[in-house]
Amino acid sequence: MVGVQERIRRGRSLGKRGEEVAAAYLERAGMLVLARNWRCREGEIDIVARRGATLVIVEVKTRTSLRFGSPLEAVTATKRRRLLRLARLWAAEHGTAAARTRVDVVSVLVRPAGRTYVQHHQGVA
Repeated sequence: MVGVQERIRRGRSLGKRGEEVAAAYLERAGMLVLARNWRCREGEIDIVARRGATLVIVEVKTRTSLRFGSPLEAVTATKRRRLLRLARLWAAEHGTAAARTRVDVVSVLVRPAGRTYVQHHQGVA
């Protein structure tokens, strides 16, 4: 039986792997990754990117199965509003003006055999 600490460690490792996959995917798609794991008192942004004049805040959700729903379903309306608020804070802290800001979700599904599936959901907020 796996203990609580071991499950937490595995979850963090899985999340880190998902963020690596997501950042590489976004860069291959032509986005410029500006920051990763940016934190402030209000919360955390997994990835801050730019595509042209658009500031893109990316929430990465990584799962090993769809047993409890898709990764996208885990990003609630409350989380989307928080990410928009965090986008404004990040932009103010970095003196960045963007013509547009959007929130994207990158879903990463890591299967036991090592196969990884990525879905990019643009403009969820």
